[in-house]
Amino acid sequence: MSGTLVTLDLVGIFVFAISGALVAVRMDLDVFGVLVLAGTTGLGGGFLRDVLIGATPPAALADWRYLVVPVVAGLVTFWFHGVLGRMERRVSVFDAFGLSVFCVAGALKALDYGLGPLPAALMGMVTGIGGGMVRDLLAGRVPVVFRGELYATPALAGAAVAVVGERTDLPVAVVAVAGAAVCLSWRLLAIWRGWQAPKPTGSAAV
Repeated sequence: MSGTLVTLDLVGIFVFAISGALVAVRMDLDVFGVLVLAGTTGLGGGFLRDVLIGATPPAALADWRYLVVPVVAGLVTFWFHGVLGRMERRVSVFDAFGLSVFCVAGALKALDYGLGPLPAALMGMVTGIGGGMVRDLLAGRVPVVFRGELYATPALAGAAVAVVGERTDLPVAVVAVAGAAVCLSWRLLAIWRGWQAPKPTGSAAV
């Protein structure tokens, strides 16, 4: 995997690991619980992507940096959770950055492993949302992506832009920035404007 993709992966892991660790702190878990949720949030999406595209062993098990980064993020959150907790809105912004980085990195890596444009875009989305889904399931709550948050759609859009851009002669860095910008802009607008995905109206018959 190229240096650009590794950097994108590690940045996304760090940001997502912080969000997972904050969930653990709010649940009053011990340091081990904080590290577990930090690790699963930061590594879950990439781990799932690598298994699905046949990139084995997954990068999280083949490169020591992938294990160290979420541990560092978890410990930082454990020690400074008071400061990070007061930065809730900024953490949401960091999470949006992580989503935008992961969806692009996942899509580009899937293309490197021979997947077609549509499967690669879907793998980008899975990379972005997978860790958060695992985190929420371990925390005993409905995953954010199922609660009306515009989260998966921006990730899919950013991954699609990266996939289309990769077919051009543009440098990988330019393609990555373009895809990440689309995802990030959409996600930040959704946070700012309070946009929600459509939900069914009325009550379902039992």
